[in-house]
Amino acid sequence: MDTPLSTIAVVGLGTMGTGIAEVLARAGHEVIGIDTSDAAARRAVAALEAATARAVRRERITEEERSDVLARFRTFDDLRAAAEAELVIEVVPESYEIKQQVFRELDAIVSPTAILATGTNALSVTRLAAESLHPERVLGLHFFNPAPAMKLVEVVSSVLTAPPAVEAVTALARTLGKEPVAVGDRPGFVADGLLFGYLNQAAAMYEANYASREDIDAAMRLGCGLPMGPLALLDLIGIDTARTVLEAMYAESRDRLHAPAPVLRQLSEAGLTGRKSGRGFYTYEGPGSQTVVPDALTPRDNGAAAGGRTVRSVGVAGSGTMASGIAEVFAKAGYDVVLAARGQEKADIAKGRIAKSLERSVTKGRLTAEARDAALARITAAGSLDAFADVDLAVEAVAEDLAVKQQLFGTMDKVCRPGAVLATTTSSLPVVAIARATSRPEDVIGMHFFNPAPAMKLVEVVRTVLTADDVHATVREVCGKVRKHPVDCGDRAGFIVNALLFPYLNNAIKMVEEHYATLDDIDAAMKLGGGYPMGPFELLDVVGLDVSLAIEKVLHSEFRDPGLAPAPLLEHLVAAGCLGRKTGRGFREHARR
Repeated sequence: MDTPLSTIAVVGLGTMGTGIAEVLARAGHEVIGIDTSDAAARRAVAALEAATARAVRRERITEEERSDVLARFRTFDDLRAAAEAELVIEVVPESYEIKQQVFRELDAIVSPTAILATGTNALSVTRLAAESLHPERVLGLHFFNPAPAMKLVEVVSSVLTAPPAVEAVTALARTLGKEPVAVGDRPGFVADGLLFGYLNQAAAMYEANYASREDIDAAMRLGCGLPMGPLALLDLIGIDTARTVLEAMYAESRDRLHAPAPVLRQLSEAGLTGRKSGRGFYTYEGPGSQTVVPDALTPRDNGAAAGGRTVRSVGVAGSGTMASGIAEVFAKAGYDVVLAARGQEKADIAKGRIAKSLERSVTKGRLTAEARDAALARITAAGSLDAFADVDLAVEAVAEDLAVKQQLFGTMDKVCRPGAVLATTTSSLPVVAIARATSRPEDVIGMHFFNPAPAMKLVEVVRTVLTADDVHATVREVCGKVRKHPVDCGDRAGFIVNALLFPYLNNAIKMVEEHYATLDDIDAAMKLGGGYPMGPFELLDVVGLDVSLAIEKVLHSEFRDPGLAPAPLLEHLVAAGCLGRKTGRGFREHARR
């Protein structure tokens, strides 16, 4: 295993195998591509030709270098071609029978010192290794799709794997410009272990008709900064593949969050496996296309016929960061805003915070000085909710405490004129319980802005069973006017974003509790392998561990699923006062501000 990995065989020339072959050939390795399908081999060669041609056009490589890369890639239809390889990477279908057959045949072909790597993301590496004559040389080498672009490679050891084999492929990954993460052998490893639970919950949310596919995907893109929504990502991965991964995860964990949503089975068995078949959660131009086309489920544009109430002035209750951010959003959009706090001094401080925010926008060239002055002039700071007497829309943005919000809505009910819309920005409390504190629950709705409100495009519009149609229409119209993207969801814990985000964060904590992977490796895996803007532990420290625990408790209480119970480590850190950046210590140490 000390032999340099100069010649590498890739068994299986589908999308992933082709991508891995390209990465290896461009890094200077001799690559032996093996596939029983001549068509797959031709496609792999064509893909490498096209990729290197693009690189030449973009002046990343010369024509001579391109010729060298192409010459290093040879294709065959027989495993015996791997005889000279020091490393074999199999990327055949996710089936124990198929992979075990490949390993058995390779045992009789390759040198005893050659390393055998499986590209599985769902099957047990240990079980595959046990079928080999030399289990100590078998490990997992999990690239992410598309392999040329994605930086993460999970290096998976079984209890049988020899350390020199791990060291050799880890060093190889680094020479390829990848970030190797060492993980143990369990279904999903780190990235997919966290990712597929989240995707499964999104599928279940869609199946329950809680929200449309478009709203679920938009919520996670705009609310979390993800490159793709979960249902679109399932279509890209392949719904059948996702089902296979989840089945393997559930077989080990017995966690209901990993039990594949029935809709995944229904779509898989119908052949609606996503982009590769031309239809999955969405419909595409054709098999293999990424272009979504309208179908029977595509929302129709209702234009301006929604029938909402007229909104000219807005009241914002609260003096914190969220309240001032929301007031800024409305003022910049041309609404007259009353910003009411508990006392005139607090209201003036909140308005001063808005002035500083507007000034920063001017400095960065995002706003003119005239627009800044006009927006600030539209905001009236008030020390009492009595100033809401004439507003058309009252938005509450106070502490996330049901009793506090109910008391405030009781006051707004008395102060606000008949017909005014009353909105709460709660992220986890039942909107209907807040609405029932008023004599007009039909006028109450949820308007969940995301922090920072001036920058974040998403607003979750939460309709209760009592909310009037024209109130719902009003809020959607207002969202459009303030340049926010509204998504509709029902009145249940977590709405869309938090209901999908926080179980994922909780599962990341459980990985650390079980000593499966380190904080740094998990964060790196999700940023590099999942395209997340922040790793789960970075995000937990930013959100606040106390806030995260409170949301986890609400989700667990609402859905009564044992898998949603807050991780004990999270509870211990909160009890110790380690709340994240705001206290200087959470999952990591932070400099005090």
